[in-house]
Amino acid sequence: MDRKFTLHVNVDAFLPATEAEKEYMVQMRPSSTFFRDGVKRLLKNRIATISLIVIILITLASVFIPMFWPYSYDNMLGVTPGKPVDASFNNLRPFEYGRSEQKRLEAGETVFPHILGTDSSGRDYFIRVVYGTRISLAVGFFASIIVLVIGMTLGSIAGYCGGKVDMIIMRIVDIIYSLPDMLMVILLASVLKTTLTPVIEGTAFEKIGSNIISLFIVFGVLYWVSMSRLIRGQILSLREQEYVLAAQAAGAKGSWIIRKHLLPNCISVVIISTALQIPNAIFTESFLSFLGLGVNAPMPSLGSLASDALNGISSYPYRLVIPAVVISLIVLSLNLFGDGLRDAFDPKLRT
Repeated sequence: MDRKFTLHVNVDAFLPATEAEKEYMVQMRPSSTFFRDGVKRLLKNRIATISLIVIILITLASVFIPMFWPYSYDNMLGVTPGKPVDASFNNLRPFEYGRSEQKRLEAGETVFPHILGTDSSGRDYFIRVVYGTRISLAVGFFASIIVLVIGMTLGSIAGYCGGKVDMIIMRIVDIIYSLPDMLMVILLASVLKTTLTPVIEGTAFEKIGSNIISLFIVFGVLYWVSMSRLIRGQILSLREQEYVLAAQAAGAKGSWIIRKHLLPNCISVVIISTALQIPNAIFTESFLSFLGLGVNAPMPSLGSLASDALNGISSYPYRLVIPAVVISLIVLSLNLFGDGLRDAFDPKLRT
């Protein structure tokens, strides 16, 4: 009987599929999220992964080494209260010892070596480099957080509100962009250094120092403009989406829409920009410390260590090379890691 022209149901077409047929027809994929997919792509990037490992190792070393190192960054080894200064501790070369340490070694005692020698004041140079790395990383991280908060807030307000609000904020951005960067940084750091010192005396900020606080203020005043422009561009493209219109029709406030809808949808751009802002902040801090506008002595940073090393560059060139190499390694690793984040999390760059 020809089944083409019959109304009877073909029962053979509804037989249960075998397991082999199910595996062939249904290709199941484990559920994932945007963040997980981005992390997988990031880990496939060998250069970005190696850079992340280097950053983590440097950060852990700068945090934990000072906890068990027998020397302090501000401890002058040849200076003892009530006794004359022992100049034999000054300008020691790597793995050299002072006069009193040599006597202890001859007596059979154990003396922890000075891996990178000492500086002109008799302070262990290795722990100063480690502590300077900690200061530079902390300044770069917190300065980037300040830039992120200010830039994200003003950029999202300008992009969502538009009109006169957008025009006023963008004109302020244009004015800041027109100022010479380094000249304004040096002028602001110099002025704030003298004005903040009497203000913070006797407060909890005195230990941090006026120079560090002035650095944070400089970053908050000058370096938020790029972040705000980037966030504004993202918000301008996202605010025309249907879900934003639906939220507005439901009576949602603008601040709620920005927090719940707009900023989460441009979080990848925020993360990437923040990661690329950290090396810029570290370089600026090192530059200002090199000019004497950075951290307060005796607290070291990589820039101030490089500046102090210029006095004995002919006799002790490694004192300039070591902080310069550490700065270069940190900045290079952060830049490569930021590029890897951009390649992994930017949807426009997916192949």
